[in-house]
Amino acid sequence: MVVILNNDTVILFKKNKEMKLWDKGISIDKKIENFTVGNDREIDLHIAKYDVKASLAHAKMLASINIISIEELEQLEVGLQELNQQIETKTFIIEPQFEDVHSKIEYELTKKYGEVGKKIHTARSRNDQVLVALHLYYKENLLSIKDKTKTFFDTLLDLAETHKKQLLPGYTHLQVAMPSSFGLWFSAYAELLIDDIYMLDATIKTVDQNPLGSAAGYGSSFPIDRNITTKELEFASLKYNVIAAQLSRGKNERNISATLGGLCNTLSRFAMDICLYMSQNFGFVSFPDELTTGSSIMPHKKNPDVFELIRGKCNKIQALQTEMILITNNLPSGYHRDFQLLKEHMILAFEELKDILDIFDYAIKQIKIAKIDLNDDKYKYLFTVDSINNLVVDGMSFREAYQQIGVEVKEGTYKANTSKKHSHIGSIHNLCLEEIRNKLK
Repeated sequence: MVVILNNDTVILFKKNKEMKLWDKGISIDKKIENFTVGNDREIDLHIAKYDVKASLAHAKMLASINIISIEELEQLEVGLQELNQQIETKTFIIEPQFEDVHSKIEYELTKKYGEVGKKIHTARSRNDQVLVALHLYYKENLLSIKDKTKTFFDTLLDLAETHKKQLLPGYTHLQVAMPSSFGLWFSAYAELLIDDIYMLDATIKTVDQNPLGSAAGYGSSFPIDRNITTKELEFASLKYNVIAAQLSRGKNERNISATLGGLCNTLSRFAMDICLYMSQNFGFVSFPDELTTGSSIMPHKKNPDVFELIRGKCNKIQALQTEMILITNNLPSGYHRDFQLLKEHMILAFEELKDILDIFDYAIKQIKIAKIDLNDDKYKYLFTVDSINNLVVDGMSFREAYQQIGVEVKEGTYKANTSKKHSHIGSIHNLCLEEIRNKLK
């Protein structure tokens, strides 16, 4: 036995005794325990600071309704701040005897302050503890993803401005189609990112609602003040209905995974373009040697591994939505242990996507644009549509002009006219870069 004297309170702990918030003194089969706990301890390190933040807000609320005294609140504030400092300095550890971060934090408070630490769980359940910590984690990390996406957007528009006059063959069905430009290419993906940011904003709004106070999903008989915790935790709103608050678990993950997947779709397609354009058959772009990798047997190789991994990682994140749907589909109202399985891959997806955005922005800034000779024989039909349009401007019907150019192509007499300018909004000679930039603002 370990005896801890604290404020005239004697606390007894069995050495290495497991700490569980639901412990009623009944031992659980070790195989069952290992299976149900899983790797929560490792994953919970990502949400530890949010549980501390929510616990502090909850303690302030408890003091406001006289469940704990001001002196007890001050003790809890000091204890929680110390734990937060450990988390910030990465010295916070969830040992094997603890089931999760929530039991670890309550144990530390109880060890230091005795009965005061035991009061912190009053009027809440582990269900809404996890839920509010995840809401806070999701909100902060969605905002982080949004900021990194904006940074990438700015980089792409800057590249579009720099290379706006450099023409690039455009393709449909991987066949030479019509003239494009590097400015058009870069700004296309930049404008797609705006759509992804719209979705991020909508998703942020859904998680920016305070679920704390829903307890196990049916509220509490204590006269808790949920407006206090909403204000303390800086939520924009409150999830009023306690069952709705619990039902948001699973729904949040489905919405977030769809949003992250949409952004990843944009990034993976762009990465695929880069891999394609780097190949010798295209040769449109290249990167410094130090950004590429080699082959173990082919000394000439300069592989676009970073962009292939971006593509693969983004495709993996796009699959997350299906996983979230299948785990939560048709679950009845109330809490179910299935929800535990959502946490790991959601958190890992956030951490991976932040890395993807950082490395993509870092690498794309070093892109080298090739000077493409559009007089090359393989591009000789790139301007056929412009030639048709010139005939139409001169008075010929479109169908007749199409047939005439078609005959010239078939007979090998076609001569390209590359002087045609595309002046309409969003075309290669009118990119509207400032309008796109203002659209995001």
